[in-house]
Amino acid sequence: MSISTSVLAELLQFIPNWRPQMYFKASLTALSHAMEDQVLAEADQPLVIASFQRERFYRQEAHRYQRIAGQTSQVYVLAAPETEFSNRSDIYETIAFTDDDGLAEEWHLIVIGQHYASCLICRERTQIFEQEKIETAMDNSRRFEGIWTSDRTVTQIAAKLVLNRILVYRPELANKIAEANRLYLDGDPLKTAISLQLSSNHPDPFVQRLVTYLQAGQYKILKANRSLASKEQKERLINSITSAIRRSLDTEEILQVAVQKLGEGLGVCRCLVYRCNENDVAATIKHEFLNDGIGSIKGRNWPLKNNPLFEEILELRESVSIDDAFHDPRIIDRSEPNSPQSLQNLVQSCSIYSWLLMPILYQGRLLGMVELHHCGPVPTYWKSEDISLVDAVATQVGVALIQAEAYASLQDLNEQLAALDRTRSNLVAITGHELRTPLSTIQVCLESLATEPDMSPELRQVMLDTALHDAERMRKLIQDFLTLSQLESGRIQWHPEPLSLSECVELSLSHIRARNLESTLPKIENHVSYDLPLVLADGEWVVEVLSKLLDNACKFTSPDGLITINVNHPNLQVLEVTVSDTGRGIEPNRLEKVFERFYQEEGALRRSIGGTGLGLAICRQIVQNWGGEIWAVSEGKNQGSQFHFTIPIVNEAIITNGSNNGYPQTTEPPIQKRRKTTRRKVN
Repeated sequence: MSISTSVLAELLQFIPNWRPQMYFKASLTALSHAMEDQVLAEADQPLVIASFQRERFYRQEAHRYQRIAGQTSQVYVLAAPETEFSNRSDIYETIAFTDDDGLAEEWHLIVIGQHYASCLICRERTQIFEQEKIETAMDNSRRFEGIWTSDRTVTQIAAKLVLNRILVYRPELANKIAEANRLYLDGDPLKTAISLQLSSNHPDPFVQRLVTYLQAGQYKILKANRSLASKEQKERLINSITSAIRRSLDTEEILQVAVQKLGEGLGVCRCLVYRCNENDVAATIKHEFLNDGIGSIKGRNWPLKNNPLFEEILELRESVSIDDAFHDPRIIDRSEPNSPQSLQNLVQSCSIYSWLLMPILYQGRLLGMVELHHCGPVPTYWKSEDISLVDAVATQVGVALIQAEAYASLQDLNEQLAALDRTRSNLVAITGHELRTPLSTIQVCLESLATEPDMSPELRQVMLDTALHDAERMRKLIQDFLTLSQLESGRIQWHPEPLSLSECVELSLSHIRARNLESTLPKIENHVSYDLPLVLADGEWVVEVLSKLLDNACKFTSPDGLITINVNHPNLQVLEVTVSDTGRGIEPNRLEKVFERFYQEEGALRRSIGGTGLGLAICRQIVQNWGGEIWAVSEGKNQGSQFHFTIPIVNEAIITNGSNNGYPQTTEPPIQKRRKTTRRKVN
């Protein structure tokens, strides 16, 4: 059995001109204690009716009602039971109502004595200020709406309404309640109220001032609690973002965590975080938080150049907040041809009613931007505490980004140091092996010639040839060291000129054959046509690249193998030269490493083919200097390999005296008229 009707609502029907007041729990507690103390201080036997919302609230006051019950027999206590509270008659009457009864949301105390009467009829406001329910002060912040008065007629009406509800739960108390009506209610107070047409409330002035003082104090406490809760929320949000972004050194993950946590913490419609610097024309939106029903702008280019808001941030080095973006003069009153319309369209297309922009700075350096968007239906006003919170988060993000960049730079530095260490080790190994071996041979030959005067002329010639061969080998090794050093330091003087690529290929082939007169070379097929556009390069270095690629192919291809030279015309700017062989091949995961200095696939000390491992590194330096590319292709071991490089074509738009060592920085498509090439010697 339950009654959903509110006692307060029923009472206000009888006194329609009265307006309920708002009370905090602390005020109601003080009023209740004052009414109970008045009962204990008087000598008469009053009617006392107390209605608690829950049994646990009753247990806090049970000792007071035991004392009151020692003074009068007309005491009624109502509560929703939780453990032991039930309908029973003891030193006073207890009435247990159900949880869904209207009394479960109300707080009542009615006292009617011989010379005094007062009542407190209130209902808790549970539907308002939900966002203000603070853990540390939830109980004292509870609010009630109701009537407190010392008017006897109103008090009698309230007593009659509650006694009628008690009869529903405890009908066996009919005689006792009838006695209460006879002694305290003087007939039917409901009819008296109608006849009197009650119109005003006149509580005791002193008590009213006391209640007002308590209410003001409670408002101050509530305001302080709100401030503490706001600070706690800010610190908790900053700590959560800080701990989340410090766990990662990935800049993309840092930005995504920051935008998600900040958007959720502030409950904004849209939150953006993006990287940018002072000279950027636009930024791409990669990290975004969206509230329900808000359109995404992820992947969109965000204008920065000629953006008045971005310019203001660069000048002031602080945040910019706009409460009404549709009427802000910085957006609608600019006269530049590109800026105002695009920014105004941006506001309209993204439904940005209110806008907050916060720069991510580190020691004055702009690293990125945090933006908060309120997307309607009406503009809002940015609170100072929200702006300071975003500022604190932006500071933490800036520190995290700098740490991530420092870590990435440290990793690059470590990789460079490791590469230098490998280079040093290889240099030591190659110096000890490639240079010491021919030096030892030369020394042995010379010592033999010096100590053996009776050596036959044939053997003497063999010794001299061997010493000369190894001396030439040492000269080439040292020359490779010097060449690479000059290329890397930029000390080479380049002399680009129009060349016939076919002539360069033939010259490099003649060099290879001249250096290998006493050895058997693989078959070499030259498929380079004379009907090719002229190329712009330094002829000496073109021959050097071709010679080293051919020499490399000969080293790793057996005498019964095949080497081919081809030229493709992939576009109007370059020719692509390919040197292919059917030799040993290269593992796919080592195709990039073969161009590193001192790289030797078999190791520095246990290889079957001599050399320093500098040939391909020299080729890469030369090709890159004329603006070309070089790369290797292979299917793996014993599958052969192909080395490709590109070389620019001569055309009538070349600027021969430009930068980049005399090579053109850009080339325009040549006239489609083929030039007639002339054969000439390349030095």
